[in-house]
Amino acid sequence: MGPSSEKVKDPVCHMWVAPEQFAISYQGMDFAFCSQQCKDRFLANPHLYIGVPGAPAPKQEGQEVFKRRRLRLETPLSDVHAQQVTEQLLAMMGVYSVDIDAGELTITYDLLQATAEQIEATLQQAGACLGEGWSERLRRAFVHYLEENEVANREVQPGPHGHGGHHRD
Repeated sequence: MGPSSEKVKDPVCHMWVAPEQFAISYQGMDFAFCSQQCKDRFLANPHLYIGVPGAPAPKQEGQEVFKRRRLRLETPLSDVHAQQVTEQLLAMMGVYSVDIDAGELTITYDLLQATAEQIEATLQQAGACLGEGWSERLRRAFVHYLEENEVANREVQPGPHGHGGHHRD
């Protein structure tokens, strides 16, 4: 049992939370999350976090999938704005480092806890303007496509008879 019998473990980040916090039911099991970010991450690929009978999930095995992304900013950020963006990104679950140098942002994060889409939403909230040209839109779509395929390939899948499981390759 956890530190308190009134708490349950968030399957994404493993924080102890109240059972009604961001609560959902999935396949007859109840889950609670520390944040909307963790809840969304779980709902996108639940078997990354809970596995299937006979096959633990990558998160249950303690796996981390570190990604480093370099994004070119439309215009360089001032020191103050760069600090604000850095603080907001580092406040996200699963973001481990942020470096802003001139017009480039480098971020390192755990793909099992944060997505490029969530990071871009945080950047927009912080006021950082990523390029809006078509080449940039296509590049971001490509990054999202690659990440989601990588996530899907790590998700544990039920075996042919609903027992056991395997990772897709």
